[in-house]
Amino acid sequence: MLATEAKLKIDAIDDEIARLYAERMELAAIMNADTARDVSATDGTLVEKATVNRVTYGMPDNMKMYAKQLYDTLFNTARAYGAQSAGIPSRIRSVLEATLAKGREEFPVSATVACQGAPGAYAQIAADKMFPINDILYFKDWDAVFGAVERGLCDYGVLPIENSSVGSVNAVYDLMRKHSCYILRAIRLRVQHYLMAKNGTDAANVTEIFSHQQAIDQCSDFLKTLKNVKVTVVENTAVAARLVKESSDRGVACIASESCAGIYGLKVLQPNIQNNNVNYTRFIAISKDLHLFEDSDKISVMVNLPHEAGSLNRILNKFSTLGLNLTKLESRPMGNTDFEFAFYFDFEARVDREEVKNLLSELETECVKFVFLGAYREM
Repeated sequence: MLATEAKLKIDAIDDEIARLYAERMELAAIMNADTARDVSATDGTLVEKATVNRVTYGMPDNMKMYAKQLYDTLFNTARAYGAQSAGIPSRIRSVLEATLAKGREEFPVSATVACQGAPGAYAQIAADKMFPINDILYFKDWDAVFGAVERGLCDYGVLPIENSSVGSVNAVYDLMRKHSCYILRAIRLRVQHYLMAKNGTDAANVTEIFSHQQAIDQCSDFLKTLKNVKVTVVENTAVAARLVKESSDRGVACIASESCAGIYGLKVLQPNIQNNNVNYTRFIAISKDLHLFEDSDKISVMVNLPHEAGSLNRILNKFSTLGLNLTKLESRPMGNTDFEFAFYFDFEARVDREEVKNLLSELETECVKFVFLGAYREM
């Protein structure tokens, strides 16, 4: 058979596949509507496995796995189409629709904000950019920030979630799972670290440096060049600056923001000591209540998936089918389990779109655990 003849036959087969695919999608939607079944209920069931076994029977062994991939995709797209046609009831759909019914809000200009640390902390700088008029209360750790928001002591909390040099702040992600709070805004803040000490202290006289672990990690290359200098982890970079100010030891220094030099009366010994000059930290603002502001175009969710072949691929296919752009995908093993992972997804979408609400409903009904982290805009 000539190549041109083969191409004509393939074209004819493709046309027939397309016709049958459209017919199958409509029939699957009718079946789901007639039986009032959850369109996600057939995912991974014996029915689908039996179908794959039937259609691959008699195929050469080296072709069977390719056919299975084709039918897995067929099942996924059929569920997505059925969801778009019928809608999927879920808790998250009810929450979103009730919030949307109240109307879109404008993002507040002023607020009472919880931050970890002390004046001069990078979280305070991020809070100033998100809320131009603010009253900031400082707390010892990130858990206390969440607690202040949940108790209504503060309207919002501002926390770091990710750094371009050292990755995600996993402790904050874990706290998002623990506490009932939502992301309502995010901002990428350029972070420049400064080594500073008391006036009269020279870099050669420094024997100990205080800072937060994140800042220490981001300045690891610089710290490796120092000899016989102790590095001490404290709860915040601004707290480190305050400790230097209050210390009677002339050999102590800190790594903190440039603004801390003015706030605590310190001298800059070395500017811009971070490993990467293009060093950004992503901060989020959280609230105990779900807010959907006018310009929200990004969504974050967390799901637990079993550690088994195909579990992540089934989820990714849902995003691909809808043409949604994933901006972050990260996994973490779950504590006290051998075969379960938590996956964090950030993607570009608006929650008022029907297909997006259906996607979130599918994730909630299909995944071992589902947490809607928020819909927001990133500044």
